[in-house]
Amino acid sequence: MPPKPHRVLLDRVSGYADEAAAYMRRRRIQRKPFARLYYAGGRSGEFPADSATGAELFVAAAAIIDLTGKGRTK
Repeated sequence: MPPKPHRVLLDRVSGYADEAAAYMRRRRIQRKPFARLYYAGGRSGEFPADSATGAELFVAAAAIIDLTGKGRTK
């Protein structure tokens, strides 16, 4: 006896949802903070937060955010 049409659709949707949830779990586990720096001419570089250059870029970015945040009024 073939499955009912609504069951096929429900199984397919739930399969997609399971795949999406697994993708998000993998992404959270593998994702680590990094700084991406863009140069003139389109070249870019990525620096992990635990590298010396990455740490300096994170400090500089935090300082810029602090400076721009202080000038704002709510």
